[in-house]
Amino acid sequence: MCTVSFINTPEKTIITANRDESPRRGTAIAPKTYTYGTKKIIFPKDPKSGGTWYAADEYTNVAVLLNGAAKKHISKGNYRKSRGLILLDILKDASPRKRWDTIYLNNIEPFTLILFENPTLYQLRWDGTKKESVLLRNNENHIWSSATLYPKAVRKKREEWFEEYMDGKTEISGENLLHFHQDTQRQDLENGLVINRKNKVKTLSITQAVIQQNKVELKYIPLENPEIYKNTYFIL
Repeated sequence: MCTVSFINTPEKTIITANRDESPRRGTAIAPKTYTYGTKKIIFPKDPKSGGTWYAADEYTNVAVLLNGAAKKHISKGNYRKSRGLILLDILKDASPRKRWDTIYLNNIEPFTLILFENPTLYQLRWDGTKKESVLLRNNENHIWSSATLYPKAVRKKREEWFEEYMDGKTEISGENLLHFHQDTQRQDLENGLVINRKNKVKTLSITQAVIQQNKVELKYIPLENPEIYKNTYFIL
C-alpha cells in the first residue's frame, strides 16, 4: 500500500488508498467479511500471505498499511511474518491502539500503519528497531506516500497536489477522493497517483471506506478490471 489520504468532515470520514505492488504477487481477493477473534472485519485479501493492506472492523475502525517507515530501508527478504497479517493482529483487538503498544515486532519488515480508531487518528511506525506513535489531528486533511517507492521530494510534491485539489472544495464526497486517487497526474507513470514502472511495480487497486452514521461503506476498484466492488457494512 503506497498512497493513503484521510478526510474528516462533520458528516463523514473518508479514507482512500492506492495499492502499488508487483503484478507478479497475484490477483487480490475482493473484500469479504471475516471473523478474527471476536470481531467481524472486512478487507481485500492478499493471495500470497493471506493478510491485507486495508481493513475495517464492525466498530468503524480502519487500518491501512504502507510499506516502510519514515525512510527507505533495505529489505532482508526473509521476515518472520507478513505485515498484512500484523495489521489484522492489531485490528482484531478490542483496542487496536493498545494492541500496538504490546505487539511483538522483532524481525518484521518496517511499515507505517494509519489507524483510525473512531474518532481518533494515529500514525504508527515500526522502523525495524523501534516503534513510533503519533496522535494526529482528525479535523485536518492528511496524505501519506510510501518511503520505499517515493523519495522525500516526490512525497512533498504529492502533498502539494493534494492541497491544491482540496483547496476551495465546499463539498467533499467519496467520489471526489476516488477522482483524486485515480486521475491526478495520470500521465506521470513514475510518480503520479496511478503508476506503472515498466510493469515491475503498478498501482493495482484503490480501496476506500466512507464512514457515516455508524456504518462503513467499502469500495474496492481493481484497476485491471475496474468494476467497482461495493460492500456496505453496518455496526451490529
